[in-house]
Amino acid sequence: MAGKSGRSARSDRSAHPWVSVKGVAITSRAVGLVVLAVAAVWFIAGNTQSVRIRLWVPTVWAPLWLVLAITAVVAVAFGWYLGRRGSR
Repeated sequence: MAGKSGRSARSDRSAHPWVSVKGVAITSRAVGLVVLAVAAVWFIAGNTQSVRIRLWVPTVWAPLWLVLAITAVVAVAFGWYLGRRGSR
């Protein structure tokens, strides 16, 4: 079902905030991102042992939390970059 502007009903629904807190619109997407971020921090904090990481030539030891944190930061950076590139 199309709205007055010709957009689908789904896109009309997604334009509205899920909830508003003190005048700030909170969308379901924002809630999902916060839940994922909390889960990632919890997972990283729970993995504190040291692990052996084999790079092509050298093998290094590092705390697993550090490896997971670096991986998460790189993944967020790639996602941000690809999201910006796709919207152009």
